[in-house]
Amino acid sequence: MRVSRFYLDTPLSEGEQTLTGDVAHYIGRVLRLGPGAKVQIFNGSGQEWPGEVMAAGKREVLIKLQAAIAGLPESPLQTHLGQAMSRGERMDWAIQKAVELGVNQITPLFTERCEVKLQGERADKRQAHWQQVAVSACEQCGRSVVPVINPPTSLHDWLPALTSDLKLVLHHRTDQDLDQLPKPGSLALLIGPEGGLSADEIHLAETSGFVAARFGPRVLRTETAPVVALSMAQQRWGDF
Repeated sequence: MRVSRFYLDTPLSEGEQTLTGDVAHYIGRVLRLGPGAKVQIFNGSGQEWPGEVMAAGKREVLIKLQAAIAGLPESPLQTHLGQAMSRGERMDWAIQKAVELGVNQITPLFTERCEVKLQGERADKRQAHWQQVAVSACEQCGRSVVPVINPPTSLHDWLPALTSDLKLVLHHRTDQDLDQLPKPGSLALLIGPEGGLSADEIHLAETSGFVAARFGPRVLRTETAPVVALSMAQQRWGDF
């Protein structure tokens, strides 16, 4: 029987733990898990704590945790995704799938053709929302380390800060594919918006050490491109 996994942003140890807030509501009222139900808790440290529900009330759930065990190993390929922001569920979908495919960091990017405008409190709320999307994806896919969703930033500010072994800017106007590239230990991927990166942005990326590459003859949507790119990178250099 499948054991439900839950993320808690708190230090964990063997013994009883009282859960409150959203996670308690989800366990007790949405999933309706009662005494005796098996759960597994993680806090992003790479470890997991098997547990059992002892009591479930309206506002609190009491669980008893066993000793920590090793969580699912992370991919040996460290990946940082720079994803041009898209509207609504498309961005959520891109983040969710990137997490499932082993990404370690995601930075939402403002680009010339990006239609999303975020500032101040609104930007903070979207970042928090995207981080929760990443948490939920980890709960579903079995990862014990939660990727970091960085604050939204401009492409110009993001490019110089990267130290990855291999940095790829993806667009269809190049003939170079992955088979021509050496195996990296760390990888940065730049994905443009719906209208694509401008010629100036591609040039800026290349002068910042990025290599132009494509993943086939077809033009992919902005939320599809990271799924294809990460899948191919993990198959060649990671743990697929």
